[in-house]
Amino acid sequence: MHAKFHALRDGNRFIPALGVWDAYTARVAERLGIECVHLGGYRMGVHYVTSEPLLSMTEVAQTCRYVTAAVDIPVVVDVGAGFGEPLHVMRMVREMERAGASCIQIEDQAYPKRVHYHKGVEHLIAPGEMVDKIKVALDARSGTGMTVMARTDAMRTHGFEEGVRRARSYLDAGAEMVMVFPNTEEEARLAPREIGGNVTYTNSEGNRFGRPTFTAAQFQEMGYKLAIYPAALLCPLTQEMKRVITNLVETGETDLPKDEMIAWRDEVEELIGLDALYRIESETVENEGER
Repeated sequence: MHAKFHALRDGNRFIPALGVWDAYTARVAERLGIECVHLGGYRMGVHYVTSEPLLSMTEVAQTCRYVTAAVDIPVVVDVGAGFGEPLHVMRMVREMERAGASCIQIEDQAYPKRVHYHKGVEHLIAPGEMVDKIKVALDARSGTGMTVMARTDAMRTHGFEEGVRRARSYLDAGAEMVMVFPNTEEEARLAPREIGGNVTYTNSEGNRFGRPTFTAAQFQEMGYKLAIYPAALLCPLTQEMKRVITNLVETGETDLPKDEMIAWRDEVEELIGLDALYRIESETVENEGER
């Protein structure tokens, strides 16, 4: 997967990295043509009914293992603030390599990260501390080719110019990609030109901070290399779940279309590969009487 991600990263096309949270959502995304998925802290936190700052490295690595085993497309993994100081970053890198991550995204927020980040209250470490983490992350790689992406939240907390300055310094330290959070459309259009290198955007539909969202064509035109989509699947799926559950509670039936449900269930079973499992059993344990 590293070679596939390098080809995307170093190519001329914009990459939409759809936000997923488990192996199944990643498999569906892959089947429908998505070339890269993003395993984000926000979604993993929701998946485990908690918040990203309360996730452990073990939980993130284990989730990554399930996802990378299910798909043949690159997986970008949000590792938050690296789970500690440089020594902890070293261990994290090795665990994410073993889990099959094509790219890790590490941010310049303080560790332990606080839940208030959901409200936009973020606590940044000094740029030099982040540079140390980046260099340790790069040195800790075992030659797999896993990409290191550095994220800075400084544009929101310290202004656009500080965000640009930090992003440049992280690229100078060796990070192959950098993620930034422009506050306005004007800043979003300026960021790739001001920073240079491979710049990533968070296309967060439903964000409460007025951060603009864009189409893939607009990202391509502005010069972004990649964007993640943290809420594009999670929020609509929750609403559809609520609709079905509410019908059951209020009327005693799900109100799902019976004929379509047969086809939908067949599709789910095909997605998880039941036919291949049936074949193995048919050739072995289900065939014992004929051997």
